[in-house]
Amino acid sequence: MNSVAYVTVDVFTGERFSGNQLAVVPDARGLSDAQMQNIAAEFRYSEVTFVLPPQDPANTARVRIFTPTMEIPFAGHPNVGTAFVLGGQSDIFGKPPGDVLRFEEKAGLVEAALIRDGGHVVGAGIFAPQSLSLGPQVDHETIARCASIDAGSILTGPHGPVIASVGLPFAVAELANLETLARACPNTAAFAEAGRRYSTDDDQFALFLYTRAPENPWHLRARMFAPLDNVIEDPATGSAAGALSALLTSLHPESDIEIDITIEQGVEMGRRSLIELKVRKSDGLVDSVRIAGRCVAVMQGAISL
Repeated sequence: MNSVAYVTVDVFTGERFSGNQLAVVPDARGLSDAQMQNIAAEFRYSEVTFVLPPQDPANTARVRIFTPTMEIPFAGHPNVGTAFVLGGQSDIFGKPPGDVLRFEEKAGLVEAALIRDGGHVVGAGIFAPQSLSLGPQVDHETIARCASIDAGSILTGPHGPVIASVGLPFAVAELANLETLARACPNTAAFAEAGRRYSTDDDQFALFLYTRAPENPWHLRARMFAPLDNVIEDPATGSAAGALSALLTSLHPESDIEIDITIEQGVEMGRRSLIELKVRKSDGLVDSVRIAGRCVAVMQGAISL
């Protein structure tokens, strides 16, 4: 194999050159792990996906997700964008795509439903592969040092800073206002210290900050920083949005409820993104987290190997 085809898409947006960039290799057969990692590092997007035949023929594909520095078990915008790309193909490893795609990933099975407009695929919605899990509480001073903000601007209700995950862990924290969110700037040394303290398995630590207006508590503005993974800031982070939305829904006083949440991200980067979430809680437990958005195609080409 001398080259491999790729396409790029902007995810969680209907406008090209906004949203979150994603590169997809629709047929990664023959690539080694090292080649996949090198390709991800070359793109320097927050993630690149590599599509392989499924191990179970009942599923659509096996999808591997790489950041510039490592392979990860799950992420939101790579799944949405990969479903958009594959949904526009005539076949996927000899089979038509259908309207629901099933991806085998390290975090589990991810189901993606295509979104169509006038018969054309314009986006996708996925369900988080894992239930909400919470890690340790994170002290305010650590969050403040990582984001270069004052610790007094970090809110404690309905939750304090905490590690949350629906397939990929993030520290999530609510800030007092948009002005503080806009001022946030990642301090890599503080992130490295936080990684040693709170993410002992892989020394990684990613931070998802958000704020919301009292008049519209289910429309959030957010920013995500992961400098330890060479992602200084991410314009749209579906896995973090899913974890935060699941956390907020779990804290809602009603034991049975379905909540629609919109998270706006990437504004400060000039790449505005809209992540649409639908979270369901039954008998007091969050049992469904849907992460959805629109996509637009940007580039296609071949990578020399």
